[in-house]
Amino acid sequence: MRWEPTYAARNANCSDNGAEQTPDNSATGMKDTMITFEDLYKIGRVGKPHGVHGELQLTIDDDVFDRTDTPYIFIDVDGLPVPFFFESYRFRGEQSVLAIFEGIDTEQAARQLTGCTLWFERSLADEDDDDMALPALVGYTIIDEQRQQMVGEVTHINDTTMNVLFEVETPEGEHLFIPVAEEWITDIDTDRRTISMNLPEGLTDL
Repeated sequence: MRWEPTYAARNANCSDNGAEQTPDNSATGMKDTMITFEDLYKIGRVGKPHGVHGELQLTIDDDVFDRTDTPYIFIDVDGLPVPFFFESYRFRGEQSVLAIFEGIDTEQAARQLTGCTLWFERSLADEDDDDMALPALVGYTIIDEQRQQMVGEVTHINDTTMNVLFEVETPEGEHLFIPVAEEWITDIDTDRRTISMNLPEGLTDL
C-alpha cells in the first residue's frame, strides 16, 4: 500500500534543511530501504494551486520528465522526503508542469504543499551517465585529473550567466566557480559520485 499523501498535505511544514531525518518507506510500495536526501537531488518547487480540484503548478529546473517516465517524485514535508504519486500531469511551458497527485483532491490540501521543494532519485537520473541532468551533479566531487587531486564538492549549478558554472566548495572552505565545459569533463563516476576534469592550469588558484 502506498503512503497516503493527504495526511501530509493537511499537516505540511515545508523545509529546506536537508537530510537530518529519514522516513519509513515500508508503505510506499517502492523500496524496503529508507530514502534520504542524500539519495535525491532538488529539481524544483511546488507553486500555487491551479483550480479547486487539487491541481498544482510545479516549477521544474530539470529535464526529468523528458528523460524518465517517473510515476512519482519526492516532496520535502516536515524535513522528510515523502513520495507523491502522479494521478496526471501536463506541461505548461518549458519549466512549468500542472500536476495532480494521488490523494490531493482539494484546493486546501494542495495549498498546504505550496512552497515545498521537489526532489528526484539520483539512482534513476544516473541510469544514463551520458545524459545526466546538471542538477543531479550537485554533491559530486570534482577531481583535477592532471594533478590527481580533489578540487572540492559541487554545491550549486549557476546558470545565471552566459556560461553555466559549477559552484564548488574546497576542503579549506573556499568557493570556486568552474565552467561546465564538456571538453574539460573526462569522466563522471556515479558510484563514487566524482567528476574528473582536465582543468586549465591556474584555474583553481583564482
